[in-house]
Amino acid sequence: MRNKLKYILILIIVLSYTIPAYAASKYVVLLDAVNIRSGPSTKYSKLEVGKIGSSYNLKNSSLVKDEAENGTCDAGWYEIDYNGRSAYVCSDYARIYEEGEEEKTTPTTSCEVTLKNEGFPASYWTGLCNLKAKHPTWTFKAIKTNLDWAMAVDKESACGINLVQTNNSEYIDKSCSHGYSNWKAPSQKALAFYMDPRNFFTEQYIFQFEYLKYDDSIASSYPSSIANILKNASFYTYHASRGVNLENTISDAGKAANVNPVFLASRMLQELGTSTTLYNLYSGAYTGNSSWTGYYNFYNIGVYDSCATASGGTTKCGLEYAYKMGWDSAYNAIKGGADFLSQGYIAKGQYTSYLQKYNVIPTEANKLFAHQYMENIAAPSSEAGITYNAYKKLNMLETGFAFYIPVYTNMSASIVNSSNGATGSSSTAPSTASLTSIITSAGYKTNGDYLTSVMPRSDINVLKANLESSAGSGNVTITTAGGSAVSKGTIGTGYKVTIKNSTETKTYQVVIKGDTSGDGVINALDLLQIQKSILGTYNLNGAYSKAADPSNDNKINALDLLQIQKNILGTYNIIQ
Repeated sequence: MRNKLKYILILIIVLSYTIPAYAASKYVVLLDAVNIRSGPSTKYSKLEVGKIGSSYNLKNSSLVKDEAENGTCDAGWYEIDYNGRSAYVCSDYARIYEEGEEEKTTPTTSCEVTLKNEGFPASYWTGLCNLKAKHPTWTFKAIKTNLDWAMAVDKESACGINLVQTNNSEYIDKSCSHGYSNWKAPSQKALAFYMDPRNFFTEQYIFQFEYLKYDDSIASSYPSSIANILKNASFYTYHASRGVNLENTISDAGKAANVNPVFLASRMLQELGTSTTLYNLYSGAYTGNSSWTGYYNFYNIGVYDSCATASGGTTKCGLEYAYKMGWDSAYNAIKGGADFLSQGYIAKGQYTSYLQKYNVIPTEANKLFAHQYMENIAAPSSEAGITYNAYKKLNMLETGFAFYIPVYTNMSASIVNSSNGATGSSSTAPSTASLTSIITSAGYKTNGDYLTSVMPRSDINVLKANLESSAGSGNVTITTAGGSAVSKGTIGTGYKVTIKNSTETKTYQVVIKGDTSGDGVINALDLLQIQKSILGTYNLNGAYSKAADPSNDNKINALDLLQIQKNILGTYNIIQ
């Protein structure tokens, strides 16, 4: 009931949410990697490939008609100021925004001076300084995203990647059918509230920005913190009654994976809840399929909407994934989930709960505005509340916590729902960017005809969504190695990914280093195949041969065998 009240209160705030607008000039922000041309047509020379998120002053508020007889930009071109001269970008791949007057506020306290020097704008100072006054040991680090605020909200609003729990039509994107029951696709206004860090500068909600790696200095407090978080949860009492000490299990798993165990416990509670609804996932006692009896999934990993809808619910998806991963004990499931979060998110730059929901500072292996762990836009603030309460009960709030908080540009811009709800990267128009640019902007790499940098256990729908956020909706198809179309499950070595842009179509084969069997998982079967290959009794060709060479020395040898063995044991991470 408390959680429901929280959502209601927050959504009430959303109702009145606006940021004051200032006298503004118009500018253009690029929503994709798009060509900047010397004239309003593709027949004109290309001056540069503009980067996603880059902005240019608008010289003419009216669209310029495409000059070609069969133009490729039917809606028209924006005339921009490009290094003092006129240049043009297709309006299909850009948006017009208004820029507020730059802040000229002068800091008046030592705290404000520190925050300004750190890179926080004046609108952050009051909230953070109030927290600093109450908790002098806390430190705040600015993450300079260099992303335009309105553009970031627009891109994050792509249909199919977010949900909000509401029946209020103003906070629902009516153009997007994604959702179920009272979980709906959020409007831009609702999304902006949850994305704006300044709305969460309170003792409780600031913990969505907590640095999530393991901290040896507070390690002794982890078990008691976990017990406080989970003590009312059915899955905790279930295992305690069977002699399983979950607080020590989670603490050990967090240390091994270099993840904050308090965060792991909060994530488990967020995913499983306190009731027995997901008993089949945490009990190991499922009898509906004898193969899954004795398997556990504490984080709902592998449970996607598409899987749950098509396959018959959470239990099937979750336990099918647990079985595939070998999570045949509580420890293996908890440690496996911790490794998943560590390797797939925290080690990739998504080292706060906020960044796992809103990926606005991706490393090379991730994708801007994609690769998110959860769909619920309120999940980071909800998890923050769980973490805060655990620390408070143990009198740990004076610990030297570090909070990493994103900063956007032009945050004075007002967020107003578009006429059709959210807009963004759901366009079906093929991108004008090169295929290589589409792939790299999605966080992957190419090596000739191969698509690389795909993480083990990657979901097919996630890979497709990441690529289509750059290529355009419907411009990516995925098949098995044999050519059969697939729409769910785990991507594996040998799978074929066909990508279309405005001028060409090409098919790439996926290579996941260490996955020679093509099931998307690195396990004993891969080890056996490589061993046989070295002995000359088994042939690995093409994508499978490249997957067998994690050392990247163009040879399949004992070093590759050793690296894969260590990866399976959890003592070495294969670089994709």
